[in-house]
Amino acid sequence: MKLLTKLQFSIFFCFSLLVVLSCQEVKKDEKMNVLFILADDFGYYDMSCMGSTYYETPHIDRIANEGVIFTDGYATCQVCSPSRASIMTGKFPARHGITDWIGAKTGEEWRKAGRFNKLLPPDYTHNLPHGFTTLPEAMKEAGYKTFFAGKWHLGSKGSWPEDHGFDINIGGWDAGSPHGGFFSPYKNPNLENREDGENLSMRLAEETAQFIKANKDTAFFAYLSFYAVHGPIQTTQEKWAKYRDKAEAMGIAEKGFEMGHFLPIRQVQDNPVYAGLVEAMDDAVGHVLNTLEELGLADNTIIVFTSDNGGVAAGDAFATSNKPLRAGKGYQFEGGIREPYFMKVPNMQGGKKIDEPVSGADFYPTILDLVGADLKPQEHADGVSLLPLLRGETINERALIWHYPHYGNQGGEPSSIIREGDWKLIHYYEDGREELYNLKTDIEETTDVAADNSELVKQMSEKLFAYLNNVGAKFPVKDPLYKPELEKQHLKNIIEKRLPALEKQRMHFLSKDFDPQNNWWGSKLTKD
Repeated sequence: MKLLTKLQFSIFFCFSLLVVLSCQEVKKDEKMNVLFILADDFGYYDMSCMGSTYYETPHIDRIANEGVIFTDGYATCQVCSPSRASIMTGKFPARHGITDWIGAKTGEEWRKAGRFNKLLPPDYTHNLPHGFTTLPEAMKEAGYKTFFAGKWHLGSKGSWPEDHGFDINIGGWDAGSPHGGFFSPYKNPNLENREDGENLSMRLAEETAQFIKANKDTAFFAYLSFYAVHGPIQTTQEKWAKYRDKAEAMGIAEKGFEMGHFLPIRQVQDNPVYAGLVEAMDDAVGHVLNTLEELGLADNTIIVFTSDNGGVAAGDAFATSNKPLRAGKGYQFEGGIREPYFMKVPNMQGGKKIDEPVSGADFYPTILDLVGADLKPQEHADGVSLLPLLRGETINERALIWHYPHYGNQGGEPSSIIREGDWKLIHYYEDGREELYNLKTDIEETTDVAADNSELVKQMSEKLFAYLNNVGAKFPVKDPLYKPELEKQHLKNIIEKRLPALEKQRMHFLSKDFDPQNNWWGSKLTKD
């Protein structure tokens, strides 16, 4: 009897061991899910984890603190559509052809902007080309269910998310801003209205969470693309009051703006409406992260968080300050292109920072590499896999290229940029001048050292234009109708009228009796 018991035990032990090994092998081969979170117009210092003492972002901070922070992470453009196209294609804007936000005027039409500029911007591609194999299409080839929610802004009907590899599209269409605002009813053909007063960011998060629940047993690629924190900036009365009081407790600066080249630029983070909008987006991020935890998927899901361009310090809503980075959205400076760039990868050490310069074009090959799919170097021609960096190894040094031959609505100038190592060269198309900054010693870009490094400037400029000419980049041309006196008068009006008006509006937002007189942008509306 004892012998039989031992035999039975041995058989049971061997069977159990086989089961355990089999389960481990299944888990080893199981595909990792991907949650890609893209914020709109969200600045490098708009999070508490990056040093803001005003905004509160505990859920976004969680991704950063548990994952990897790429300190020199960049969008591929200072405005949205080009950067978004680079994430989809792995190409820099000069190569994929979408060099401005889709809808911006070009050529002689630019004169209608009333800016009286020296140059006429070139035309650009207005729809994401169907000839490219996009990231979601590559993920589908790898066996993933694909989902999109939120802002698209990469073309009109026929070039929406569902036309470029996403199985499901919730809310993505032509528009780059939240038509109807951040509270329902929305004016979005791909987003059904539910309850009046519903928050847009949370709605997109709920749709994403629902998709994850429905596909928890299937490998998924979920792309949550917030309309926040793009203008028009809106929030609830409760969140406004919280941040108004916080600004007062921190001490309200007497002056909030300084004049830039074309427009005033915000210097302080104290806008309570914007802060409330930021917190609402963070709440929505938390909802999706909590869903992953509840479903037991957090340890098998790659999470990416980034933004499409810098925070809006000038133009649009003049909402935030990116200091110590210079300027913001639309600008050729670091405030316009350096972004939050976080990656949390299962089974890889988190809580560290990587200083290697990386860009939005790198997400495509990196995600394919992380999930074990074949890379497509002919597609992500400008992006490289960051997997070696995540493993603590190195990648080959390469140049990052920006090409924005347009005038930004926010005050940026037509320019192209190249960054190599610590050096950043900016070429300006109005007058052909070139500025050189050492970002290791001058992250604020206060000291142009081009005159002291003429040979380096020459080498970097030649490399920049060799790339641009090779990919067929388009350039601005002189406006034959340009009149300097008209531009001078325009800028005088900005200084004498716009700048004081912005200071007045800033203090109005911070006044105790502030009320937008519209049920707080509709957040208090309820169905009858």
